[in-house]
Amino acid sequence: MIELRYRAPYDWNGILNFLRPRAIAGVESVSEDAYEREGVRVTHSRNVVTVSDPAEADRVRAMFDVDADIAAIEKHFARDKTLGPLIRRYPGIRVPGTWDPFEMAIRAIVGQQISVAGATTLMARIASRHGVTPQSLMRARTNPGMPQTRWNTIRGLARAVARREVTFERGATLDESIARLTDLPGIGPWTAHYIAMRALREPDAFPHTDLGIRKAAGMITDRELLVRAEAWRPYRAYATMLLWRSL
Repeated sequence: MIELRYRAPYDWNGILNFLRPRAIAGVESVSEDAYEREGVRVTHSRNVVTVSDPAEADRVRAMFDVDADIAAIEKHFARDKTLGPLIRRYPGIRVPGTWDPFEMAIRAIVGQQISVAGATTLMARIASRHGVTPQSLMRARTNPGMPQTRWNTIRGLARAVARREVTFERGATLDESIARLTDLPGIGPWTAHYIAMRALREPDAFPHTDLGIRKAAGMITDRELLVRAEAWRPYRAYATMLLWRSL
């Protein structure tokens, strides 16, 4: 067991509430107070995140955004007319990461233009039928119930990753990270920013075309949202989480 200390405040419940409806049945589980996967249990108490297996400390540190400079983030948002009230309502906001970057990419593709519940159901079906590794998905044949073009995108990405033609590494800049992702067939800006935000740990990633973000920001246009979000740089991923949290 190992304890990971963080800069307070820390919105532990917010992370679990985000991960819980997205948990893949048979792969991971999120209870009222813990995350569990592959025999590893992650809990929280007394200002530390506790990991049952020390070998997974680095993975959990990234997934649970333990090292976020929350003081700088909250100071940056404090006087913003949109985010100021939210950062006070939800102190310690974090950007939930992922156990596995490839799996997160698949999740992002599956989740294009469908609900969280629908995407979670499909991910569970994929996991039970085919597994969620590049090697298993590149050989998968049976469409689990999504548009065929999207299923082809998933299998193509799995093949590219299995052959080491694609790796999920953060670029030198956010633009570089997004460009690498959107170069892949079937991955547009929303999907790329979502993957960058959660898998590549890009703090300024911003899936601005998301309807939920626009709704939380007051149903402004996409152009208006991008203009307003300039003031949120370099923490637009945290702004995204605050806006989603407010819905």
